[in-house]
Amino acid sequence: MKIIMKFGGSVLNEPSKLNKIIKICASFKNTNGVKNDIVCVVSALSGVTDKILSLTGPIMKGNRDAIKIFVDDMRIIHINLIEETITDKVLRLEAKEIVLGIIDEFQDILDGLVLISEITPRSLDHVLSFGERLSSPIVCYSLRNEKLKSEYYTGKDVGIVTDSNFGEARPLMNTTKLRVNAKLLPLLQQDVIPVITGFIGTDQHGHITTLGRSGSDYTATIIASCINANEVYLWSDVDGLLTADPSIVDNARVLDEISFTEAAEMVLFGAKYIHPRALEPVMDSNIPLKIRNAFNLSHPGTTITHDVKISDNYIKSIIAIRNTALLDVGGGGMVGSPGTAAIIFDTLAKNKVNIMMISQGPSESSISMVLNKADLGKAIASLELKLLGKLIKHLSVQEDVSIVTVVGSGMRGIKGIAGKIFTSVAKENVNVIMIAQGSSELNLAFVVRDVDCDRAVKSLHKEFGLDKTQ
Repeated sequence: MKIIMKFGGSVLNEPSKLNKIIKICASFKNTNGVKNDIVCVVSALSGVTDKILSLTGPIMKGNRDAIKIFVDDMRIIHINLIEETITDKVLRLEAKEIVLGIIDEFQDILDGLVLISEITPRSLDHVLSFGERLSSPIVCYSLRNEKLKSEYYTGKDVGIVTDSNFGEARPLMNTTKLRVNAKLLPLLQQDVIPVITGFIGTDQHGHITTLGRSGSDYTATIIASCINANEVYLWSDVDGLLTADPSIVDNARVLDEISFTEAAEMVLFGAKYIHPRALEPVMDSNIPLKIRNAFNLSHPGTTITHDVKISDNYIKSIIAIRNTALLDVGGGGMVGSPGTAAIIFDTLAKNKVNIMMISQGPSESSISMVLNKADLGKAIASLELKLLGKLIKHLSVQEDVSIVTVVGSGMRGIKGIAGKIFTSVAKENVNVIMIAQGSSELNLAFVVRDVDCDRAVKSLHKEFGLDKTQ
């Protein structure tokens, strides 16, 4: 079997954790006397990417002292991990030399950016790549320390080619497939475990790109699709996807299995632990995706696949998206005027405002939109400057709202689901402000005041019996 194993930063940042994942790799490499082909995809150590992002301020201010403190911190964290994990003296020395060389390169780039007090999307992607570039040789040499053949590579090295949308790059799959196969298949035939940086690719001009936050998941599924892997494992410190946010619902349960379509809905509506686009590469080829806890191997985790057992529970999860705001625009000029919505959304798109949810009545006199609260200021400013008093006559805002989404492929064609949902919410004296449901019937989303969100989620979780074992 060809198995892709992605390890998140939360399972790499301590010697005991790193030793645990090395044992996991060894056990999957040789299962009951059968040798499997293993590819490891690794994230940066926990917290490192956030620390790199925090450098943008000091870089713009030309603050050399902050840069020096950061680089010294990175050196200590990574060298200490090598010292405490790799017992073979020769391997330990080699790993330290490699990591120190990468840190020196990192220092040079940061010094250059501080000198000009400027950081662009392209240079930010290059800087962000160093988190994974520092962790991958440590994992590689830790595998060698356990007598496993291993080599480390960046996503660029193995052939992941993307567009030039820095920060949220998308892979060019046909080119990527040819290059990844040419690089990885000979290594697997030699019984080598490649350790690949997650999150990182390269555009067609050779510039480093990144795939977005949590992009290591995406890297793992891209590679799985390229080499036609049998399984993908996403290893972290959680047992799997849950029926609800455990900070809201005490008895939220881990889902044993869900379909790709259900998982896609959950991820798009804010479920954690999977990159929003990570499902795309493996859906068509039906490569099972498994979310497992590296520190709780007795738990089977969540399996995402097309072939899901029929269950009595047609609802799979209740998801809450917080920190959102409701923006309503309207006016008589919008009625029967073709292209009105396009003008409004184009204005917001040009100001990089993402719309999470939309509702428009048949009267066409208003459009309601839900967006991230952080984008509210620029959304209002852009609409006021370009459209207020012309196409739209009024603009109203309701801050501190939440989206509650009920997800489940079993909802399709079942009569009375909406009635059951809103009756349950009404019993808790929760007012529904806005509703949206697509024709796929995979989800039903509605907006409530943020103070009512927890009550709504708890009520629905209980109503649909999601706390009960399937």
